Amino acid sequence: MKQALFRRLTSKVRDVRMRYGISAAARAEMRRERQTSSSANLPIERAISESLAWIGRAQDNAPSADGGVARHYCLITGWGASYPETTGYIVPTIMREAQAAGDTELLQRAHRMLDWLVSIQMPGGGFRGGVTGNGPAVPVTFNTGQILLGLAAGVRHFGAAYRPAMIAAADWLMQTQDDDGCWRKHATPFAKPGEKVYETHVSWGLYEAARVEPGRGYAEAASKNLAWALSHQNDNGWFSNCCLTDPLNPLTHTIGYALRGLVEGYLFTRDGKILEKANKTAEGALLALQPDGFLPGRLDSQWHGAVPWSCLTGTVQMAACWLLLYRETGNPRFREAAFAANRYVRRTVRLDGPPETRGAVKGSFPISGGYVTFQYPNWASKFFIDAISLEKELREKESQSPLSVQAAAAGLRE
Repeated sequence: MKQALFRRLTSKVRDVRMRYGISAAARAEMRRERQTSSSANLPIERAISESLAWIGRAQDNAPSADGGVARHYCLITGWGASYPETTGYIVPTIMREAQAAGDTELLQRAHRMLDWLVSIQMPGGGFRGGVTGNGPAVPVTFNTGQILLGLAAGVRHFGAAYRPAMIAAADWLMQTQDDDGCWRKHATPFAKPGEKVYETHVSWGLYEAARVEPGRGYAEAASKNLAWALSHQNDNGWFSNCCLTDPLNPLTHTIGYALRGLVEGYLFTRDGKILEKANKTAEGALLALQPDGFLPGRLDSQWHGAVPWSCLTGTVQMAACWLLLYRETGNPRFREAAFAANRYVRRTVRLDGPPETRGAVKGSFPISGGYVTFQYPNWASKFFIDAISLEKELREKESQSPLSVQAAAAGLRE
């Protein structure tokens, strides 16, 4: 109750402070958030189709019309530039959903994304940080790892056309990795300097490359990074050095990156120690989740919420991790947490209004919160689709085996 009151009071103060100097669309959305009931629950199938359609519009409306996906839609400045990093990991999501639905148009969108990414690969195999046309065009470890996820998916589905680019990116990551498993040489210029534990998400890219091109040392390099990252894990599962800007109160977005890298490392290696460590982090995050699915956007070292707003991207990233871990462990708390978190985010997605925002996921809730304020970032929709697709898959499986639901409920009561 106290936390809810604090959120409301803080939101009112922020609204007053930001009311002047922002667009009419931003003010209208802030009013709508205050007035609209949160009882609506968008059906999963509709949520997937609407969010996929919005990603398509983000690709079509990128100012450079190059095949990349616009970084965001902003209620103040409009569509952002094409974003290589997130376009890279949007590709596997688009391809998975296209294959499930038999949607050739979606597959063509993935093709265009991949062709653009190959066209901008830098000498040596790395990819630039940031959006096109902004800041220094230098190769960045994290961005390269995310694009590697897309390239590996491209090789698996489309064949050899994307193999040279995938190998070049994976080789570059191996060659630039330090002996202890950390990547320090090519940090992003768009975050505070320093080591980043959330680059376990880069390791996931290497694991995917290893699946389609084994025997080149990619999996070993990925596992070396995970070992380094786990040396930064506290006894309660929280990670130091795991944020873009505030290592003492990391975003759930970057915590989600770190955890997903561990989960994927376990799924590749089947190393029980990695699963144990991943469970610690997943259990810790449960402490901050409220019954309605609200997860504070930043969490301190005791897993307490450090801000009154939610980073919706981080919420659905955590939901996906909880579902993957539920599938591996049967822990019913992970299942219930994921369902609540997904439901919370679905309630924030609009099916009315202009096409620029219809079906999109906000950076923060409320939209005036501290993560990509007044924006609908493309990666929020990507991770939203991933999380609710996992929920859909689980619910379909449970509908065929109702005893599994009863067992989960019994475990929750215990």
